[in-house]
Amino acid sequence: MQTLTAPELAAWLADPSREKPVLLDVREPWEFQTCRIEGSVPIPMNSIPARMQELDDETPIVCICHHGARSMSVAAFLERNGFSQVINLTGGVHAWALQVDSSMPTY
Repeated sequence: MQTLTAPELAAWLADPSREKPVLLDVREPWEFQTCRIEGSVPIPMNSIPARMQELDDETPIVCICHHGARSMSVAAFLERNGFSQVINLTGGVHAWALQVDSSMPTY
């Protein structure tokens, strides 16, 4: 499984020459309401098996959670189910708030 740091993801999103990834936020709805990376798609971790057909297995997918553990599990699950371009955001939204967007609330 590939991993990406928050600053690396920020650079990717800012680069107009690169295909934009799907930002798959696997946290619970209350967490998503608290803070999120702009453009993220919320699909809670427990909903992934039933909703993975909503995802394109040809598009890069960056899995996001609070600190990176749940998203790593989801990324591994997607890889086992045929998704080849899955990346885990190391440190999750917490790292994003600390390293990229200091205005983002933390919890």
